[in-house]
Amino acid sequence: MTAPPLLEVRGLRKFFPITKGFLQRTVGHVRAVDGVDFTVNEGETLGLVGESGCGKTTTSRCILRAMAPTAGQILFRTRDGAVVDLAPMSRPELRPLRPDIQMMFQDPFNSLNPRMTLFDNVGEPLLVNGLRNRRQRSERVAELLRLVGLRPEFMHRFPHAFSGGQRQRIGIARALSTNPRLVVADEPVSALDVSVQAQVLNLLLELQSRLHLTFLFVAHDLSVVRHISDRVAVMYVGQLVELASTEAIFERPRHPYTAALMRAVPVPDPRVASGDGALKGEVPSPAAPPSGCYFHPRCPFAEARCRTETPALREVAPGHFARCHLADQLTLDVPAVGAG
Repeated sequence: MTAPPLLEVRGLRKFFPITKGFLQRTVGHVRAVDGVDFTVNEGETLGLVGESGCGKTTTSRCILRAMAPTAGQILFRTRDGAVVDLAPMSRPELRPLRPDIQMMFQDPFNSLNPRMTLFDNVGEPLLVNGLRNRRQRSERVAELLRLVGLRPEFMHRFPHAFSGGQRQRIGIARALSTNPRLVVADEPVSALDVSVQAQVLNLLLELQSRLHLTFLFVAHDLSVVRHISDRVAVMYVGQLVELASTEAIFERPRHPYTAALMRAVPVPDPRVASGDGALKGEVPSPAAPPSGCYFHPRCPFAEARCRTETPALREVAPGHFARCHLADQLTLDVPAVGAG
């Protein structure tokens, strides 16, 4: 019998009101997240990708309950096997679940308090969650620093003494301090040099294997996503447009937007034409999305019904979902992204 998912998101929506005038009347809404559905199984990495402004970070912040969703369910399986909906919970109700869901931040320079030592930065979640004994916290922080490849004697130094890659390792240690079951990684390597990115990604894979971690990995770099993810979910203007295993989505994408993202990735070969300009037009405003398929103004395959009929996210192959009327008919040529 297949185990239920660790996280299941159903119909997640997050709308921000647009106000106008002296009385600040609501005249519309920004549809930052517009009906997102996916699951994350225990022990896997789901990559969440898309252009800037597509709703990736807002989705992750809703899952963490850093912000309250407008609608939908966020079903999380607790350690005792019970399934709870995080969406309607109050802050006191969420508190016992906080240690199980942690976050890795994008910017290793701003995510650490510069006035606190590594001991205080990494040990603060332990203190907040009830570990008052300083000696026990010190032992746990030393263990975490060793786990991420740093020396325990560094714990009394301040963040400014470390490089970007080392600071991100400190951030990883802090995220793992409470033994979380789900880690939301919001572009954790995008601020790092390429060589350091590889080191941090390999560390995350090693930690996932050793600690049986589950990742929701938010990113825009498809080569990074291919390296670390088991499945990939692609977002566009607040909606999920494609969801499949990493192998399936990179071998044969079924949505034109996914294919366009792959063609836009630079190839390190001067004989290969650049993918710049492969996708024409601008991303629509989530405050006034187009009718029908949100992607139709930029899609080279758009038909009349694409402009009027809203496509559903449907299964077009076993385990492969796409939000496109023509997903069964299109054969999309794409370059090899991040292979090898």
